[in-house]
Amino acid sequence: MRRSATLVALIAAMSLCVAAADHLQDENTRITEWRAKRLASLTSATGWLTPVALYWLKDGVNSFGRAATQAFALDDAALAADTGAFIVTAGRVRYEAHDSKAMTYLGKPVASLDLVSDVEEKPTELVAGSLHFMLIERAGHLGIRVRDSVSPNRLRFKGLQYFPIRADWDIQARFEPYTPERHIPITNILGMTEEMTSPGAIVFEREGRTWRLDAILEDPGDRELFVMFSDATSGKQTYGAGRFLYVGLPTAGRIDVDFNEAFNPPCAFTNFATCPLPPSQNQLDLVIDAGELKYERAR
Repeated sequence: MRRSATLVALIAAMSLCVAAADHLQDENTRITEWRAKRLASLTSATGWLTPVALYWLKDGVNSFGRAATQAFALDDAALAADTGAFIVTAGRVRYEAHDSKAMTYLGKPVASLDLVSDVEEKPTELVAGSLHFMLIERAGHLGIRVRDSVSPNRLRFKGLQYFPIRADWDIQARFEPYTPERHIPITNILGMTEEMTSPGAIVFEREGRTWRLDAILEDPGDRELFVMFSDATSGKQTYGAGRFLYVGLPTAGRIDVDFNEAFNPPCAFTNFATCPLPPSQNQLDLVIDAGELKYERAR
């Protein structure tokens, strides 16, 4: 009888070990695929290694060109000394060309064009050589961000580093909905604040404590939630301003949170991003040793 019980316990233990090994293998495969997609997005011709300028527009005429005397000056051979102007009137922006050959839209030279910002599904994109210009809108402020597919950041990219993949950081957490949903003030790295919608909190157990993270629904039709968080690794092994994470929508009050997919915000790679910062309730005194490590920019 005792021998039979021992055998049953041994078989059960072996089954658990096999299940754990299978889980780790599945996690390794999935996270390896996720990392490859992450790398492809970051290093693409429109990825976050390409921004080279960000100019915040003022009401009225914002002169633009290669000459240092322009309000928005960008020294690039594709531009004329006086390329044109971005004109802001009642919260709308129009580009007026002074050199009709410098800037194009959909492959054709631009003389004058009303710009659609990146809060819309299809923002306007002006092009000059390898430069791409887009109107952005943040907390009521309008700016022009410039990307360059041959930017030094992209050409000198050093690759991404990660903590080892750990299956125990793939957590089945609780989701506690907010009824009604909450509007949370989120401040970005430039000090601009705007409200974002939180449908609820992600709640999980770690190191004998309960931890909460407010999740954000960026757009009403989204099929995933956005999480900004910092932890005890921030500013040490990981980026000082925290990291980002996307998770699927909850099902029956449960939500899968895989911290192996935590990644650096755009501001870790460029000075021309407007990254939101984790709200105070998402700043955890917990070592989350999973996901993307700090990126050291090439000099």
